[in-house]
Amino acid sequence: MSENSAAIISEWAERVRIATASGRPLQLRGGGTKDFLGRRPAGEVFELGAHAGVVSYEPTELVVTVRGGTPLRELEALLAGENQGLAFEPPHFGATATVGGCVAAGLAGPGRASVGAVRDFVLGVKLLDGRGEVLRFGGQVMKNVAGYDVSRLIAGSLGTLGIVLEVSLKVLPRPVAEATLRFELDEATAIERLNSWGGQPLPVSASTWADGVLQLRLAGAEAAVRAAAGRLGGERLADDEAAACWRDLREQTAPWFATAGDAPLWRLSVPSTSAPLKLGGHQLIEWGGAQRWLRSAAGAEDIRRAAAAVGGHATLFRGGDRDGDVFQPLPDALMKIHRRLKTAFDPAGIFNPGRLYREF
Repeated sequence: MSENSAAIISEWAERVRIATASGRPLQLRGGGTKDFLGRRPAGEVFELGAHAGVVSYEPTELVVTVRGGTPLRELEALLAGENQGLAFEPPHFGATATVGGCVAAGLAGPGRASVGAVRDFVLGVKLLDGRGEVLRFGGQVMKNVAGYDVSRLIAGSLGTLGIVLEVSLKVLPRPVAEATLRFELDEATAIERLNSWGGQPLPVSASTWADGVLQLRLAGAEAAVRAAAGRLGGERLADDEAAACWRDLREQTAPWFATAGDAPLWRLSVPSTSAPLKLGGHQLIEWGGAQRWLRSAAGAEDIRRAAAAVGGHATLFRGGDRDGDVFQPLPDALMKIHRRLKTAFDPAGIFNPGRLYREF
């Protein structure tokens, strides 16, 4: 550990202990690009960007360990130099996005359905808890078992369990070849095709449907991509157009997000085979049919009822009432588990109180 890193951790630990003793809440903040996510932030802002830098990177081992305040774009540039990357394609939502914020938000991009979620790539974390103590979970190897599940808990916790000081992530080589195909299909046919293709040995790495157009990304060995593209047909996008398509989808700068209106944006997670959801508003489909974005002024209860009817759930992603239930309300048994975890890591409840649920 560098002297600067040790000094920052010591200073932060003391600040946390003082906040815990006084019961003063702290609003943990990395780059601030995901401040919109979750319920309304509360507490004194605690900036975390100062603790940055790469701790270790072993390209041959496919593992990188970085401090939480490291800019996400700097990490991705480092990995690109070795023709590697974060396969789950985390959205930045701004130039100041940090690695700690990426893990805390737990958001994955277009590749999520083919490679896994953020938590699947977290090998270990170093955390500052609500007692001002430094904790380590997991490690820096793929097959690590001890503490592995605890490391994964941090993904998507929105800073409610502690400050991410360091994180070890699994990285993967970039695909040798990619191709993006465009099809004009209605929603029901697009969902049917996606599920049919998903059950075949095709190198599908991402998909999106909106406004009558389905786009499918193939990635892998050159021969496999070429054979699949020839078999599936459709119109092949130019490489630069394809790259922009998936980048804009990931960053929510794609035309759909601008033209779908300014109603609240909902994120629905449903079984991929679910038929088109009859909800008022405008929809975009990702992840082979499993993730559906909805711009709608419909009531939260109606949207959640429609998602639950097919075995899914709904999250208020942007806009709307951030003082209410942003995430799907949990059954009592699950809420008890969440409360126990929160108490174990943050007994005074000072970290991002109410950000996930009003109960903690």
